[in-house]
Amino acid sequence: MSLLTYNFESEYLNINHQISVVLPDKKRGVDPTEFYRSGKKYKVLWLLHGTYGDNTDWIRKTNIEMYAAEKDLVVVCPSALNSNYSNWPNAMMGYNMYDYFIKELMPLIYGWFPVSDRREDNFIAGLSMGGRGTIKFAVNFPELFGAAAVLSAVPVDFNELRPGHPNPIMDTSNTRMVQVIENAGGFEAYKNSEENVWALIDKLAPTGKLPRLMFACGHEDALLYNQYKVFQKHCEEIGLDIHWFDLPKYKHEWRFWDLAIQEALTFFGLDDAEGGNPF
Repeated sequence: MSLLTYNFESEYLNINHQISVVLPDKKRGVDPTEFYRSGKKYKVLWLLHGTYGDNTDWIRKTNIEMYAAEKDLVVVCPSALNSNYSNWPNAMMGYNMYDYFIKELMPLIYGWFPVSDRREDNFIAGLSMGGRGTIKFAVNFPELFGAAAVLSAVPVDFNELRPGHPNPIMDTSNTRMVQVIENAGGFEAYKNSEENVWALIDKLAPTGKLPRLMFACGHEDALLYNQYKVFQKHCEEIGLDIHWFDLPKYKHEWRFWDLAIQEALTFFGLDDAEGGNPF
């Protein structure tokens, strides 16, 4: 397996930034010059971590490196602090993760690595906070991704406050969301921004422009499962075809996310890919 840790100074994050990149294996018996000079462009998975995580999470806590090697897949794992994959222009010297991902990271990977920029060869997935980032990028830039897998995260209807189930966007005990809303200029500005993915899904669903979407959640996930079922019902009502993956006995945990990312790779259509060495 081939794993690269890459550091560079980011214009949009205003820091020295680290990413992890999993690259395809050279099969044994294949001439190195032939393999490394082939000019082949590989499919790529943009894989996002959750709260408290960094670019190493997926590699340390799942078998994603092995799964990617088996499928000749490039995997790119950025580090996003606890940014919610949003722009924070007033944080420190400016930490604009939303712009960074589209305007800096993706061009860097396409330009310096053997990666295809075709929509059908690009997939995005993430867990929890990374799931929120995944669906945000997928619906705001549907022309860039062929499919997206949102693990343990779901959109929230900003317009609905259900009795007994207050909208978490409006929960003042949720310190990060309070700060996110303030950062956007207040709730109305937040509601009318790229963050309102529920509204964007409603807008794009009839057009056929959305990437193929998968959502996953453990039945014992106290943070998400009720809202997951609410969103599932909404998708059925608007006729949006979603691939749902949920399992009993799993919580908001890495054991579930390792299973879910395997399901996502199948959903992306990568099962027929052959790559890597058996050990």
